[in-house]
Formats: sequence, structure tokens, C-alpha cells
Amino acid sequence: MAHPYLFWLAGAVLLVAAGVVTTLLPHHRARAEQRRTAWSTARAAIDSAAVSRDAAPGRVPEAERLFARAESLAGARGGPDAAREAAEHARRADRLWREHR
Repeated sequence: MAHPYLFWLAGAVLLVAAGVVTTLLPHHRARAEQRRTAWSTARAAIDSAAVSRDAAPGRVPEAERLFARAESLAGARGGPDAAREAAEHARRADRLWREHR
């Protein structure tokens, strides 16, 4: 027959494992949601900048550089920080194209 302490040890290990899972799972889900939201915002900003680019009467080199950087960051699919940076580049490019109409 197994020693009673083994049952207590197994129970303690299961309890700790359950605690770790219940702590980390919501954190993981929140980070995934934050990432999806950040990239959704970035894609919307890039799409808006693309419309402004197409409507612009001429070339704006600085806006084109910013837009290319935003698309490059979007293609790399980094984390939320990269998404926020891509969105900011796209917004700045959009603003420059709108000012040159």
C-alpha cells in the first residue's frame, strides 16, 4: 500500500498546478485580446492612410516613408508595441497626405 504522505504530496501538487493555471490563463487571454485590439487599430490606421495616399494629388516622400514603415511593421506581426508604432506611423503619414491636398 502506498504511503499516506504520497497522497498528500500529490494533492498539494495538483492544488498548486490548479492555482498556477487559474492565474496564468486569464492573463494570457488578456494579453491575446490586447494584441488583437492593437493590430486591429493599426490595420484601420494603415487603411485610412492608404485612402489618403490614393486621394493625394502628388507625392509626399515623408508620408510614403512613414507608410512603408507602418506596412513593414504590420507585415512582421510583432506584439502590441509594434502595432502601436505601426498605427502611429500610419496616422502621421495620413496627416501629411491630408495636409497636401
